[in-house]
Amino acid sequence: MLTITDLSVRLAGRLLIDQSSVQITPGSRVGLVGRNGTGKSTLFKVIRRELAAEHGSVTLPPRWHIGSLAQEAPDGPESLIEVVLKADLERDALLREAETAHDAHRIAEIQTRLVDIDAHSAPARAAAILSGLGFSAANQLRACSEFSGGWRMRVALAATLFAAPDLLLLDEPTNYLDLEGTLWLEDHLAHYPRTVIVISHDRDLLESSVDQILHLDRGKLTLYRGSYSSFEEQRAARELLDAKQVKRQEAERARLQAFVDRFKAKASKARQAQSRVKMLERLKPITALVTQDVHEISFPPPEKTLSPPIIAVDNVSVGYDPTIPVLNRVTLRIDNDDRIALLGANGNGKSTLVKLLAGKLAPFSGRVTRADKLSIAYFAQHQLDELNEDASAYDHVRKLMGDAPEAKVRARAGAIGFSGKAADTKAGKLSGGEKARLLLGLATFFGPNMIILDEPTNHLDIDSRAALAEAINDFPGAVIMVSHDRYLIEACAERLWLVADRTVTNYDGDLDDYRRVVLSAASADNSPRERSAPAEKPQRARSDNRGPLKKRIAEAEAEIARVSEIIAKIDTALALPDIFTRDPKQAAQLSKARANAADALARAEEQWLEASAQYDEAAG
Repeated sequence: MLTITDLSVRLAGRLLIDQSSVQITPGSRVGLVGRNGTGKSTLFKVIRRELAAEHGSVTLPPRWHIGSLAQEAPDGPESLIEVVLKADLERDALLREAETAHDAHRIAEIQTRLVDIDAHSAPARAAAILSGLGFSAANQLRACSEFSGGWRMRVALAATLFAAPDLLLLDEPTNYLDLEGTLWLEDHLAHYPRTVIVISHDRDLLESSVDQILHLDRGKLTLYRGSYSSFEEQRAARELLDAKQVKRQEAERARLQAFVDRFKAKASKARQAQSRVKMLERLKPITALVTQDVHEISFPPPEKTLSPPIIAVDNVSVGYDPTIPVLNRVTLRIDNDDRIALLGANGNGKSTLVKLLAGKLAPFSGRVTRADKLSIAYFAQHQLDELNEDASAYDHVRKLMGDAPEAKVRARAGAIGFSGKAADTKAGKLSGGEKARLLLGLATFFGPNMIILDEPTNHLDIDSRAALAEAINDFPGAVIMVSHDRYLIEACAERLWLVADRTVTNYDGDLDDYRRVVLSAASADNSPRERSAPAEKPQRARSDNRGPLKKRIAEAEAEIARVSEIIAKIDTALALPDIFTRDPKQAAQLSKARANAADALARAEEQWLEASAQYDEAAG
């Protein structure tokens, strides 16, 4: 059991957690929620013993292993599958020891333990996790260093999940995922067999993957049973109850104070008055649960409504290499008030499509027709890094308003959520959510006809995501969304486009249908998400497909050699003339170990035969 007792944590002079206590039973799946900056990530650091508490304690069972997502993405020449497999430290150590062990008794112990931890199925389990997070079988064999930072963070997540720690701590894990990866992770966490605490602002993940909500609010930790919707209902009831209690207490305090004021000067009533004073002192104030205001998000409307369609795409081919387009034969239209969400795994061409629509990428063939004077606002997460860190929100707005009076600039900065002193805070000191709000305000500053939003919810808390959904629904122009946040898509999108198989098609089902398709494809290991590379770059020539196959063949041959050597060592030990009479228990362990090693050898040989056949077929 994870037990937090009377915990107080202070960071940079600010009290984040104030004398809080909570108990989390083994096997619980807990969503840790609260406004940005309340101390959720700090609590994780305390649990991991990376930060000392000012007061109180956090206790765990002595043998529990804690796992959390590494802050730095893995890198190096090792393949993705190798990186993930090495996350199981015990299995990795046992396999390395098995290569050098000579003592028959120790060999038996190693092989028995490998069986107990199901070590021989580890490659299949690791591959399934990587596949669920968007890596094809071919990509799993590529070197980690070949991938971008975002994709390597997915590898880090896969390694953490594969290790299956007793306590799994995940801090906003969906920030690195697309919708497909998020759907898979929701399902994986819902069936996680041990204790997990996940910090998330994703309503659907909290609704489907956890059975308890741990709320951190104004320094206090409160544990609620049930999903996120149940938490909201319980919290609303508690707010109402506390408000009534506050009202009753205020009335009682006023009654006691009136008695004291009336009779404190009368000797005959002095004792009673003094008694009321003590009662007032003992009457501890009840703190009402006051809902914190959320800054509204709004998008200025376009000055003029354009004649539809505002964009028409006819038989377009587009990409980065004319010989191998990312998207081909694309035909579509966008009207004034369309609300469209793009589905499809990262790497299938969603970013290519939005760049085409935004006019940032020219087609190789076909025609794109845009309405006259069409204005497009484009928001993407990578643009957060393009903000001038030394300039304030006021400075950014002033740059767009030229010689406008000071009052108007201040008013406009306030309209996008930066009023008063907040307008003068440098961008470098803003939180991720505040930067996102500023960038949204700047991108839509002049009232566009169409807004393109590429993962706009990263860094936004739950209430801010709801505010964004309201802003999208209130905006009279067209909106194109790319998001892993299912709540945002379901709240706003009226049409779904599937970007897959190098083209764009209307998706007639809803997100529940799409979720079933994604999960069934992942479980069958026949995912339509597979692609030659997890980035929208020119694909390699077909002949290069033999490279991963050669590597698979070499790995299978190495596994065959390794297991064969283990079998040879066991056979040598079993050949001792008195082994069965001198130590029958050890002989039984060795026999069991040999049978398991023989099964592993058979699997390795099957993998070698399969890869060899595919290689011969590719060679033509």
